[in-house]
Amino acid sequence: MRLSPFFLLLISLSAFAMEDNSTAKNAVEATFPGRVSRINNIAQLVRIRVDFKNAKFLNRGDRLEFWNETYPSQRCFSVVEARSNEYLLVKVPDFAQCVQRVHVTTGSYLHFWSKDLENNLKAAHELVEILLKKRMALLARKRHHERDLDAHVEKVEATNKRYEILRQKLEAEWNKDLAALEEDKANSLVAFKQAEARLNEVESKLESYRIHEHNFTVDRWSLDPDSYFHK
Repeated sequence: MRLSPFFLLLISLSAFAMEDNSTAKNAVEATFPGRVSRINNIAQLVRIRVDFKNAKFLNRGDRLEFWNETYPSQRCFSVVEARSNEYLLVKVPDFAQCVQRVHVTTGSYLHFWSKDLENNLKAAHELVEILLKKRMALLARKRHHERDLDAHVEKVEATNKRYEILRQKLEAEWNKDLAALEEDKANSLVAFKQAEARLNEVESKLESYRIHEHNFTVDRWSLDPDSYFHK
């Protein structure tokens, strides 16, 4: 589907408006206040006390534009030489003229703006967007694994319950088999006793009805075997 020139114009204007708003936002973020705490005229160095959390995005060599709040149209340039948590050390190339134009003295309250800082903040915003997307992906992954861990407890309980049922069933079958073996043993013992009793009875009857082969016995009345005789 082709878009009409009017809609294309609206889209272009919206894009330009968003870009202008983003540029204005970056310019505001790159503007900050500071107070002169020390001046070295010979080295053309000025130490600025700043209470500006985004100062961490300023690097050595970045250019700074500064002005006095009373004379916003009169501006000077400087270069960042060093930075700490509370101070910026800047070098002012056109030091003599800047002192007169902006009225730089110890204790002066100045405003600063840096195109380099603006670019650094823009890059930081882009990096933050990437990190936020990565963070969302990692949070989703973390929640997924968290659900797996929560489900693990339930799975362990279900497994324990299933094997407990199997254990009880196996134990019941075990006891049943042992009872059957004991019953077989008792039956075998009864049969053994019965067989033993009948055997004894038969043995007794055999003894009662046993026929002897010889009716005479040897009379050993003498020490000489030749003198033995049957009687």
